[in-house]
Amino acid sequence: MKALMIAAVAAGCLALAACGGKGDDALGEQAQENMENKADALDAAADNMSGPAADSLEAQADATREAGEAKEEAIDDADLNADAMTPAEKNAVVAQ
Repeated sequence: MKALMIAAVAAGCLALAACGGKGDDALGEQAQENMENKADALDAAADNMSGPAADSLEAQADATREAGEAKEEAIDDADLNADAMTPAEKNAVVAQ
């Protein structure tokens, strides 16, 4: 699932790369921060559990953080021109 998510993010970023040229790291950072928030929520839920269920949630949190980092790199590597994007386009990139 993680590989599928990374592939989808990369494909989406590559599709938008044609709009690039004036890279904006803020989009990548926002996407990574969103994934970090999701991972924090998983960790918080794991804190209220024990045993295999807690271990599973902690593993999901770790995978979510890794996916967020990969997503940030993919967005940054695509060198998107955020100034030329509409708010809806920016949200679509961050939400992928």
